[in-house]
Amino acid sequence: MSTIFYLTQIHIEFGALSKLAAECERIGIQRPLFVTDMGIRQAGILDQATAYIKDLPYVVFDQTPSNPTEQAAVAAAKLYVEHRCDGIIAIGGGSSMDCGKAVAILATHPGTLKTYATIEGGSNKITSTVAPIIAIPTTSGTGSEVARGAIMILDDGRKVGFHSWFLMPKSAICDPLLTLGLPPMLTAATGMDAVAHCMETFMAAPFNPPADGIALDGLTRAWANIEKATRNGQDQDARLQMMSASMQGAMAFQKGLGCVHSLSHSLGGINPKLHHGTLNAIFLPSVIEFNQSAESVIKESRISRMAAAMGLSSASDVAFAVVEMNRRLGLPSGLEALGVKSEQFKNIVDGAIKDHCHAMNPRLASKEDYEEMLTQSMSHK
Repeated sequence: MSTIFYLTQIHIEFGALSKLAAECERIGIQRPLFVTDMGIRQAGILDQATAYIKDLPYVVFDQTPSNPTEQAAVAAAKLYVEHRCDGIIAIGGGSSMDCGKAVAILATHPGTLKTYATIEGGSNKITSTVAPIIAIPTTSGTGSEVARGAIMILDDGRKVGFHSWFLMPKSAICDPLLTLGLPPMLTAATGMDAVAHCMETFMAAPFNPPADGIALDGLTRAWANIEKATRNGQDQDARLQMMSASMQGAMAFQKGLGCVHSLSHSLGGINPKLHHGTLNAIFLPSVIEFNQSAESVIKESRISRMAAAMGLSSASDVAFAVVEMNRRLGLPSGLEALGVKSEQFKNIVDGAIKDHCHAMNPRLASKEDYEEMLTQSMSHK
């Protein structure tokens, strides 16, 4: 059974940040906790946001790590409770937004974060009592501002997902002006995260035509603009198109993802220093090749339709086009460049098999299949 459910209010335009006070009032947030990181504070973006909430008292948690952890969420939730906050404003990349969602759970629900993990059967334990969230992305990659899920590293080292419609932000404020200062390599890595979301959810097994349409349009926008945004960060139209593509990828991936994310989640848990978008970019070519023989992909010409969206002549060009795009963007050529060793394959595969994205792939991967994908991803020539 496929559930089709799009539900949040989105503001996407230059200057959208100015709507923050009105959104707090609409949602009923009178004492927010800002969840962010030191980079956002140092860049002055946090100050821009707080200037718009006028006289509302607020608290700031700015210690979100690049891969959000249970430890950070616990610390932020403690601030939320101590200061009697009544809502969360998550501002930053996917890490801050995902951390904000974990705080929304911990501040309003009993027990440890693990209790609510999807793979632990915790989704149904997340209730409507979660703290309301306003999400403000400063990168164009994860799309967490319109997603019902979050990815967190637990204290036991696992990188796991949390999914509930109650975690959907009440408001997404998407202001491309906030991305103009994003460095080229972070623009490239987060941009390929958006590309991966659009491509992988389009290939995913569940039946969800609206998600497919949104994903394919998002891919068209991302593929045409990621190089422009990377090479000229001040290109406002490219930044707008990438922010839309990021949002669209996440609107669509409620349908499901697949092996790219199973592998990225697993490896990211083993080495939290690795950037999620970079890992997705590296795994994507091998997974596309693996998926080309899937019955549903062949029947509906999935790869061919992606090729058309990317301006390519045939389905056989898609995987290599991703390799070439990664090269032009200056991203690592493979896992080997990131220090990944073949001795780690077993642990990576074990984690991928258990990941919530594994079963959504159009072709179910075995351990041997995952090992082959890892081997191919060590170095893309």
